[in-house]
Amino acid sequence: MSAAVPQIQLIPASVEGALDAAEEAVDLLLDTGRAPGDILVLTTGELHPWAAHELSFGEAAYWAQHDARDDVFYADAAHAQRAAGRPVVVFAANGGPAEAAAGALPVALARAGALLVVCGDPKQINTVLGAGV
Repeated sequence: MSAAVPQIQLIPASVEGALDAAEEAVDLLLDTGRAPGDILVLTTGELHPWAAHELSFGEAAYWAQHDARDDVFYADAAHAQRAAGRPVVVFAANGGPAEAAAGALPVALARAGALLVVCGDPKQINTVLGAGV
């Protein structure tokens, strides 16, 4: 049985606005009944404030929360390989080198079980994922 290709939803946002757009997407997902543990948020630039705060307690505690899967988990897209798949992945293209986003986006797609929400510059994202997204 082959895995279904996740639906891709693009939310146009500036680099500065990508994290806010991702937050709004997460809120909407939760409001429509998604379980918090179903959602993984990846950022390409500055870490989400939650991730920065949790990492201050050490990597072991941070990744233990990931493994518990009982809440939304926020991670640097550079660590997407380490993150387990979840039904929904929200990808915030909020800065960092263009190559980082280009490299992490296919990994984010692979981690998304049902839905990949990409917040960022549509031109950059379409270039990475292929036209027509």
